[in-house]
Amino acid sequence: MNAESNTSGQAGAKVVLVGHCVPDSYMLRSAVQRAVPDATIVMVNSSEELDEAMQGADLLLVNRALDGYFRAGGGVELIRQLAGERRGAGSPSIMLVSDIASAQQEAEAAGAVPGIGKKALYADQTRERLAAGVRGTVA
Repeated sequence: MNAESNTSGQAGAKVVLVGHCVPDSYMLRSAVQRAVPDATIVMVNSSEELDEAMQGADLLLVNRALDGYFRAGGGVELIRQLAGERRGAGSPSIMLVSDIASAQQEAEAAGAVPGIGKKALYADQTRERLAAGVRGTVA
């Protein structure tokens, strides 16, 4: 998928789905395409894949309970690690995918932008948050 433009106003947006099972990845892909129709979407399930996929990424959608092989024990821990490694402008926004409010609060305290839940993937607020995350703003 090579993107020339999208509704977020960011040409060639790249969204990385981090640590999601295959069924959830397809649901998330659909939600991202609704918010940012021409985005390139990459699925990763290991720390090594994530290291490669972060090149040029605009938004990381991190699962609370990571599926795959990561150096972190869970999504919030991974967000904490990634936020600590960020190098300013050009770093991707990081968003937790979880329906658990306390996990969302922990993720934001660790450096994530306001996240989304799987139960509300097609809600207007989810679409707005995904588009804002790609732009590097907060909705």
